[in-house]
Amino acid sequence: MNFYKKYFDTAVTLIQQYNGRVPLAIYLKHYFAQHKKHGSKDRKHITHLCYCYYRLGRALKHLPIATRLLTALFLCNNERGDWLQLYEEDWQYAYDEDLDKRIAFVQTKYAFQPEAIFFMLNNVSDAIEKTVFAKAHLIQPDLFIRIRPGFHQAVISKLDAKQISYELIGNNCIALNNTSKIDTILPLNKEAVVQDFSSQRIAEFLQSTINNHSPATVWDCCAASGGKAILAVDTLPNIQLTVSDVRASIIHNLKERFKKADIRHYHTFIADLATNFRSSKKYDLVICDAPCSGSGTWARTPEQLFFITEEKIEQYAALQKKIVSTVVKSVNKGGYLLYITCSVYKEENEAVVEFIQQTTSLQLIQSSVLKGYDVKADTMFAALFRNVAHG
Repeated sequence: MNFYKKYFDTAVTLIQQYNGRVPLAIYLKHYFAQHKKHGSKDRKHITHLCYCYYRLGRALKHLPIATRLLTALFLCNNERGDWLQLYEEDWQYAYDEDLDKRIAFVQTKYAFQPEAIFFMLNNVSDAIEKTVFAKAHLIQPDLFIRIRPGFHQAVISKLDAKQISYELIGNNCIALNNTSKIDTILPLNKEAVVQDFSSQRIAEFLQSTINNHSPATVWDCCAASGGKAILAVDTLPNIQLTVSDVRASIIHNLKERFKKADIRHYHTFIADLATNFRSSKKYDLVICDAPCSGSGTWARTPEQLFFITEEKIEQYAALQKKIVSTVVKSVNKGGYLLYITCSVYKEENEAVVEFIQQTTSLQLIQSSVLKGYDVKADTMFAALFRNVAHG
């Protein structure tokens, strides 16, 4: 009891002092670096507590931190464990591995509604089952990797040799427990890439651009860590790849990742696409994985559930419209624009699609909410357009 009470009290103090200005993972990393007394087991338990607290999102915010943390821990723990000793007898007796039964018990104590977890839930895409989606934030998502072409047997053999528990989804997607240390087992980026299940499904949209021939020139205009660019290389044969982003540091890290991925032939440049950027070059495919709220990934960064503001979402939506207005001019006749977000809000998804349709000559080919909340993955949005302009 003593150890777990200490972990709990430490987590309460950390939560009291956290303001959301830096990611929770960074905040905790800095704390542990300054307090060497915490061993690996201590760090694991304290981190788990803090993440559980924020998984409640906007629900029960009126409760004292300690009470709210106990409630969050009760809801988020999927199996009986030593934490139960922190609870009164009726809580211990009521614990069930079925999340819905745990929710029902909490509702006998407090006015808890799962829908309150997610900020502005009524503003998410209509395709999303709102209650199921909100409840999914009480569950830690899985870690997903994508096996790169030619390495399927090598990756599977290495995981089996180390007796790593995994689930193979389709041919090349692997789901693992989030705590799996695969970087010590697999040469990441060369044989496999860490990439969420929904993000891997972007390949379906890329394949839709292959008609009589594959797009020859591809520009990933908001390349970030390069996951979509590597996916494009692995999905589309013989492309001439160009990647860009707003900061030199991003491009530097991207080059390091491409080196590990054995991607040698590509072009890079730095550009702020929200300004009056002009490109003289046109591309057969422009991939715009736009900066967004990340609301489809908040089960991984649950502090965002607690701290996000409507103003921030509006800022992202305005930025997205500026970026697409810029890059649409670089789509070749007959070429494609692939718009992607890891957001669930209509304002960043369907509203931007409507904006593109109203302000450009591009024709919408397909769009979809890529649901991940029912398979412990992220939820994303993608829309594929074609430039059908003549002359």
